[in-house]
Amino acid sequence: MTQTQPPQETSAPQENSPPPPRTSPDSPASSGPSTGRLVGVDLARALAVFGMYIVHIGPPLSATTGVAGWIRYMSDGHSSVLFATLAGFSLMLLAGRREPKTGQAGRQARARIAIRAVILLALGTVLAMEYGGVIILGFYGVYFLLALPLVRLSARTLAIIAAAFAVVTPQLAFVLNSLLTPSVQQSINTYDPLRHLSEVGVLDLLLTGFYPALTWLSFVIAGMALGRLDLSRGTVQKRLAALGATLTAAAYGMSLLLAGKGALRSLAEDGSSSGGSGSMPLDGGSFPDMSSSMLLTAGPHSGTTFDIIGSVGIAILVIVGATVAMDRLPRLRRLAKPVIAVGTMSLTAYVGHFLAQTALSTPAGTGTQQSWLPVIMYILAAILFATIWSRFFRRGPLEYLLNAATKPAKRIR
Repeated sequence: MTQTQPPQETSAPQENSPPPPRTSPDSPASSGPSTGRLVGVDLARALAVFGMYIVHIGPPLSATTGVAGWIRYMSDGHSSVLFATLAGFSLMLLAGRREPKTGQAGRQARARIAIRAVILLALGTVLAMEYGGVIILGFYGVYFLLALPLVRLSARTLAIIAAAFAVVTPQLAFVLNSLLTPSVQQSINTYDPLRHLSEVGVLDLLLTGFYPALTWLSFVIAGMALGRLDLSRGTVQKRLAALGATLTAAAYGMSLLLAGKGALRSLAEDGSSSGGSGSMPLDGGSFPDMSSSMLLTAGPHSGTTFDIIGSVGIAILVIVGATVAMDRLPRLRRLAKPVIAVGTMSLTAYVGHFLAQTALSTPAGTGTQQSWLPVIMYILAAILFATIWSRFFRRGPLEYLLNAATKPAKRIR
């Protein structure tokens, strides 16, 4: 997503000067809590970007087999979930990672988050006018605003809230969707200014869109809980790895037991991909015309409790795995440096691939797109651009503009 993730709040050189080498104090040998940039998190962001490239540009799941089919399936839904989880992590980078900022610093941090939220909502609306409901940025803006009251909570409290949301909100969303008749939706959309500008209105952002805030806040809050932890500590890494594996196995295993072999089926398996990250029809929500028995499934973007819990488990495994790999495998870290650069400017990489699709007339991941070559070329182009840009600038182009737009928050006393 976009990357909508803000850069870490550390002292930095001037924007037009080459950045210093990204030495990370969060290595296993570090004795204290890490305060520098978590390179593994940047790598996870890059993987989320590439996953969304695969869904938007690559062939549909119905046209893939073997390893390619597995990659396509894991990208469908899980890449955007990883994005949302990392968005929550990024909120903690602004609000204070290990300890929440208080007083004037706290007020300024919350103002910066609010400004970013408004900008992302506006940018998402503009892009949705051209690319439809698959744009996640507007949803990001809503997530940030709704999560503002939670930025001072502890990791334990945030984890409890995320778990409660995962259990309650899918059932609530199902009930609300069943009450939303077409006439009710039309009445709401008639008075919605966002809906008049694009096909993503307030109702879509909160309940019926690709990434509805009601159910997707679970991912954001889970990411906020991760942001409160010291991911450089070996004991934390082991516990999170065990938690991620447990959540994944329990959620998907229970769903398969209750709903049968089709429990994990993706809508992309029907070959009906729209080119969006959810492979859903553009007017569909989390529960489009589905029976209550579908609440037992866990397919990508199904929005069920099992889907949320399993997807959070996968996101945790990716984040922890990337962090451990970057901390303990220095040779791999050097090789992955160009990929990591994409993660440091993921907002630019996310928006850029949509603009490039239009400029180059690249076919979306629809039933007519069978080749992996376009998505591979986009990934390589993103890596090349990020590598060159990061040699001269600390932030990506859009990240720089987003950071500059939030500077008025420093005037708050």
